[in-house]
Amino acid sequence: MKFVTYFDGENLPRTGVLTADEEAVIDLVAAAESLGVGDASLLQSMQQMLDSFDVAFEVAVRIFESRHRLPPTVVLPLGDLRLAAPLPRPRSLRDCLAFERHLIQCMRTVAKWKSWSLAAFDTGLERVFGHGFLRPPDVWYRRPIYYKGNPASVVGHDAEVRWPPFTQRLDFELEFAVVIGRGGVNIPASRAREHIAGFTLFNDFSARDIQFDEMAGKLGPAKSKDFDTGNAFGPWLVTTESVPDPLTLRVRVNGEEWGCGTSADMHFSMEEIVEYISRDETLFPGDVIGSGTVPGCCGLELDRWIKPGDIVELEADGIGVLRNRIVRPAE
Repeated sequence: MKFVTYFDGENLPRTGVLTADEEAVIDLVAAAESLGVGDASLLQSMQQMLDSFDVAFEVAVRIFESRHRLPPTVVLPLGDLRLAAPLPRPRSLRDCLAFERHLIQCMRTVAKWKSWSLAAFDTGLERVFGHGFLRPPDVWYRRPIYYKGNPASVVGHDAEVRWPPFTQRLDFELEFAVVIGRGGVNIPASRAREHIAGFTLFNDFSARDIQFDEMAGKLGPAKSKDFDTGNAFGPWLVTTESVPDPLTLRVRVNGEEWGCGTSADMHFSMEEIVEYISRDETLFPGDVIGSGTVPGCCGLELDRWIKPGDIVELEADGIGVLRNRIVRPAE
């Protein structure tokens, strides 16, 4: 099932579930009231649904299965709606760095800026020996690395992303994310799926020139990822049984494919990441955890850069397409 948050005529968020053909959205509150099933108040927002995860999602399933009995007024054409992020204000946001090749290729780009021959030599070493000398530090292989982002800067599908005036190199990053449904602490990887409400796409926009500068101080990232509209999620929240494993993902800029990859290349699985993060720290419904960038799917790796006016689309089989346009603040 695919859950959405959309804006009504008064610009207030409402929750819905996509119809099977993905051409319409069932208004969950109106449908619950029409069918007389469950407590409609649990469906008022995605956060309320997550806070009452087992009960609220069971009501949503009953609504979806009874959709043929719904009046047309509660089934809305998707094309007429403006979507928010499926969870407009996450309780928290953590973003990982789970793909080895992403980090290696970023390091090679930076090395190339300093010395083309150095980057070429590292690539040659990899061809011969299976790896070069540009590699993540040892700690990266021992534990999932992550930072905490700003949950207040989240936007959704088709939202404009404002280019911060303090950066000259804004970058996109193709990721997917999981949303916690059942809270817990010390969650074993073998039980982690039971705590995940669903998956969504995540574009972690980054001010790369600022990131290089601030991380030289051995802390961060910080301002390079903390700016309004800098975290795009969407287009919807897809429940775990509907998401293929592994995921195939791709990114397009202005309709041209710039990169593609697979979640099979993660060094730590999302279940292992949930286990690590929940060690002696409670995860709560509405917490969001990003995968980190899929290799070859950001401008820094490609040394190819977006500009204002560009349209960036992230896509994953089984999830959908997240589209955002980059604008200058004056626009």
